[in-house]
Amino acid sequence: MARAFLLVCLLIVAPWLVGCDSKPVTTGVPPPPPVTAARPLQKNITEWDEYTGRFTAVETVEVRARVSGFIDSIHFKEGQLVKQGDPLFTIDQRPYTIAVEQAKADVERAKAKLEIATLDVQRATPLLRSQSVTEREFDTRRATERDAAGQVGSAEAALKQAQLNLEWTEVRAPTTGRISDRRVDAGNLIAGGQSGATLLTLIVSIDPIHFVFDGSEADFLHYLRLAAAGARPSSRDVQNPVSVRLADEADYTHQGRMDFVDNTVNSKTGTIRGRAVFDNKDGLLTPGFFGRLRLFGGEHEALLVPDNAIASDQSRKIVFTVADDATVGTKLVELGPIVDGLRVIRSGLAPGDRIVIEGLQRARPGQKVKPEEGKIVPIMPVADAR
Repeated sequence: MARAFLLVCLLIVAPWLVGCDSKPVTTGVPPPPPVTAARPLQKNITEWDEYTGRFTAVETVEVRARVSGFIDSIHFKEGQLVKQGDPLFTIDQRPYTIAVEQAKADVERAKAKLEIATLDVQRATPLLRSQSVTEREFDTRRATERDAAGQVGSAEAALKQAQLNLEWTEVRAPTTGRISDRRVDAGNLIAGGQSGATLLTLIVSIDPIHFVFDGSEADFLHYLRLAAAGARPSSRDVQNPVSVRLADEADYTHQGRMDFVDNTVNSKTGTIRGRAVFDNKDGLLTPGFFGRLRLFGGEHEALLVPDNAIASDQSRKIVFTVADDATVGTKLVELGPIVDGLRVIRSGLAPGDRIVIEGLQRARPGQKVKPEEGKIVPIMPVADAR
């Protein structure tokens, strides 16, 4: 009986003992996520704005003949460099040689008539004084002499035209540059003249060479403001420096200068056309090449942040800020070009703002974070890092 009573007591007390040994379950708030925050780098910079464009020849000439005829011979190798005045095509000269000979004969005939008319006037002059010849007959002889002189002038002009046509049968390079392929083979009949002339080939100049690009209306307005404030002269007045890198180049190694800005902004695209000129002694820069151009944008104090610290909110760009109480906020920013590996912030950020530079994926607006102090340093090019 005593053993049964003891067993009942143990059954009653056991749940209480188990409850005393177990620990209570807690549902606490997780700690704030760690991020690295830093103030933007404030630095005096030389700003370079970047644009994509294409190289174009300073001179592009379509080679056409000025006279018609059969192509007799071709004097160039396709794709070679030619100098101004080099012979390119020869048109069959025989018809034009005959025309020159005929024009010379016409000149001699006209001169003979002038000589006879001049002699008639000379003979009639003393007869007029003795009244053996009437004044009307004398005037007629003088008019005949003037008409004969006019015929001589007309014949000589026709001879010059015939000689010019004969000269034009040798089609020569109108400019120095690289020639394209021939569009007509020897033996073909071509049309010449001022309209409807047959295209024979194409020549593009090589040195110097142009680079054409389009800038946004906002950039153009920015340059106008800088020029008005005296911070940067307009490229219409000064040949501001530019540099270009090609598709397979990492550095901007080709140095040039601005030489033209268009007079209107394209109403359809909201852009304005600019043009730079580059020396091209080695002929590397070829018309049609794409390139990336940097244009001098002036010197000023700027705020710089890493590119990976910038987030996108639809079409807007934002940065995450950390307040004194470790709360995350956002600021809309306007971006500028890359300088020393960092992105220039044109507006929207203050020098004293702390922004998230690492752990961006863990930052949420209105959320508390555990900020660790960081520092933004420029990424200098290898050539300048000493």
